[in-house]
Amino acid sequence: MVSVFYNELAILRAVRIRIVFIQKASVPSATTSVAPTPGAELGLHELPLRTEAWVLRLDASDPAQDRDLLLRLLEIGFLPGEPVKVIAKGFPSADPIAVRVGHTTFALRHHEAALVRVSATAPVVGGLA
Repeated sequence: MVSVFYNELAILRAVRIRIVFIQKASVPSATTSVAPTPGAELGLHELPLRTEAWVLRLDASDPAQDRDLLLRLLEIGFLPGEPVKVIAKGFPSADPIAVRVGHTTFALRHHEAALVRVSATAPVVGGLA
C-alpha cells in the first residue's frame, strides 16, 4: 500500500513538472522584446522584462475620469525619478504585470501600467551651472 502511494506521488510530481515546462516553453515571443532605446519614452506596459527604467510622469487621456487611479499610483510610489522594473507578466495575456518600484513590488493591470511613462535613461539629478 505504501509503495503504491509513493508511485502515485512520483507520477503526480512528473506531471506537474511537465506542465510547468510546457507553460514556460510556450510563452509567446512577443514578451521577449529588445531593450528600449536610451532616452525614448514608453509606457510601463511596453517595458521588456527585467529592464531598468525610471518614471518620467503619469499620463492620462481623461484626467477627470482617471483622477483616483492617478492619485493611487502616486501614493504607492510612481513618482518622477523613481527606478522601476517589470518583474513578470501574466500568462497568456500579459495581465497583470508585476512591477518593482524602488524596493516594493506591485501588480498592475495593463491599463494602469499604460498610464506610467518611463525612460531607460537615468534622470539627471541637479546640475552644474
